[in-house]
Amino acid sequence: MPETTKPATSKTSVAPAPVAAAAVAEPKPVAQPKPAKGGWWWGVGRRKRAVARVRIRPAKGEGAFLIQTTAKKSKTVEQYFAEDRDRNNCYAPLKVTNTLGKIDVFVRASGGGFMGQAGAIMLGIARALKDYDPTLESALRDNGMLTRDAREVERKKYGQAGARRRFQFSKR
Repeated sequence: MPETTKPATSKTSVAPAPVAAAAVAEPKPVAQPKPAKGGWWWGVGRRKRAVARVRIRPAKGEGAFLIQTTAKKSKTVEQYFAEDRDRNNCYAPLKVTNTLGKIDVFVRASGGGFMGQAGAIMLGIARALKDYDPTLESALRDNGMLTRDAREVERKKYGQAGARRRFQFSKR
């Protein structure tokens, strides 16, 4: 005769299954580096109204960092930006990934002001570096350099002096 087992009741406690094995997350697989387009890795950065088109390549000597001003002229970061804050924003992705001096960086920035262009250049360099070497993505993401700042200028409304400013009220 087969033995029958007694069904479990609500008073019977069941030992929980070990959760430790499920809690260990597998590391995210590293993406393959994207092939260079003509020997360059491209990245586009935007901030406010500024747009920066960035291209990078491994340096053949000491790394160059040039910002193109006209079709034939370009300036260094020190010549282009007067504020240290803007210069530091441009160099930040290279310093975080320890690639300063190892990569040539060429930038075309347009629109916006200096601070917006510096933020756009930072995002463009970070995106280009991520395509160049996907192992650098975690360092860039941890420092917030791959996140686009979505803040824009609020539009002016009709019947008002500005976006929120009203015309002066006169009772009489």
